[in-house]
Amino acid sequence: MKIDRHLGIIMILLRQDKVTAPYLAGKFEVSRRTINRDIEDICKAGIPIVTTQGLHGGISVAEGFKIDKNLLKTEELESILIGLKSLASVTGEGTMEQLLDKLSVNRDKVVSQGDNIVIDLASHYKSSLSEKIELLKKAIQDKRLVTFLYFNSGGERTRVIEPYYITFQWCSWYVFGYCRDREDFRLFKLNRLAKLSLHNEGFFPRELPAERNDLNHYFQDNYPVKVIFDSCVKYRLVDEYGLESFKTLEDGRLLFDNSFTDKEYMIGWLFSFTDKAEIIEPAWLKDEIVAYAENMINKYKT
Repeated sequence: MKIDRHLGIIMILLRQDKVTAPYLAGKFEVSRRTINRDIEDICKAGIPIVTTQGLHGGISVAEGFKIDKNLLKTEELESILIGLKSLASVTGEGTMEQLLDKLSVNRDKVVSQGDNIVIDLASHYKSSLSEKIELLKKAIQDKRLVTFLYFNSGGERTRVIEPYYITFQWCSWYVFGYCRDREDFRLFKLNRLAKLSLHNEGFFPRELPAERNDLNHYFQDNYPVKVIFDSCVKYRLVDEYGLESFKTLEDGRLLFDNSFTDKEYMIGWLFSFTDKAEIIEPAWLKDEIVAYAENMINKYKT
């Protein structure tokens, strides 16, 4: 896109004293005439670009703009590149790689310094996840409806939504939009949707109440629990909920006091500790765990 190319040219000029039109044309795989038009557009935007002819000629930012050549410090650029590389882990196309090239002519140096932090936002479903993200990006950009089959604890159902944005929250990717079926704003986990398709029908964006834009609104902790764990599973509590999630009792066991959003997830999580967990509160949860355990025993009885 033209705006991406303009940004790339500006960043190169801010980090180099002078470059040539053929260099920029090769960098962005366009003609010299296109680069000349880009330079004119950048000048019109208020950034003074100087073009000089001759043996040592080239394109540069006017001397008065020299102070802005440190617009991005190395540490700041490293942070940007780390973020872009993490997005590239789930992007199906080479757009992020192209943007990485545009942002810094000294990319190799910066990336080698920044590689001490590696973020992979993909999952075991990387291929299908990338396809979903690309399709949803197009739907959001073109303001078009999408349809998909959605799976949750209540079963599976086809949904039609007006997509507004994609977000990475709580270690998972979600699409946020207005659900035509529920007539309300909803958050859908990408790994739980299938048969995603793009409609020809468009939509006009709705006004989003500020309180509905708070993603925590969709993940309310309605299931508080108190559980005592054996000390041998401390590593899991630290890993999954942090050191502050429990207190060490006099006998060395761990009192876990927390809340959950999803009841089925909470029960499954507790079961994963087998006999290393003892529920203290609430009483109804004890009864449900007993019922689940009895059903499991009956299934395996011969």
